Amino acid sequence: VQLQASGGGLVQTGGSLRLSCAASGFDFEDYAIGWFRQAPGKEREAVSCTNSVGDSTYFLNSVKGRFTSARDNAKSTAYLQMNSLKPEDTAAYRCARAVDSSCHILSPLYDSWGQGTLVTVSS
Repeated sequence: VQLQASGGGLVQTGGSLRLSCAASGFDFEDYAIGWFRQAPGKEREAVSCTNSVGDSTYFLNSVKGRFTSARDNAKSTAYLQMNSLKPEDTAAYRCARAVDSSCHILSPLYDSWGQGTLVTVSS
């Protein structure tokens, strides 16, 4: 099982980035995919999740209305579109595979993790 997140970078306040999570080694369409972030000195938090079929999503309150998520099961790839970025969005973002097809908030319910991609939002 492998998950590889990409798409991070440096962006100004108000800018946009799209993160991708390319998966391999398992039946992608059977699992929910979550996005988590961790800023320096802060705890990891669940940002978003999309269930296996893409019709149910979760978003952290602070990103609602700014972030959207999607998945392309044919390409085994999940996406996190981040708009209207704020300095407080600065963090390392990681994608993870849930233990089943449903979204979960708690990180122990994700059993495979990709490496982080750094998002830096300058003020």
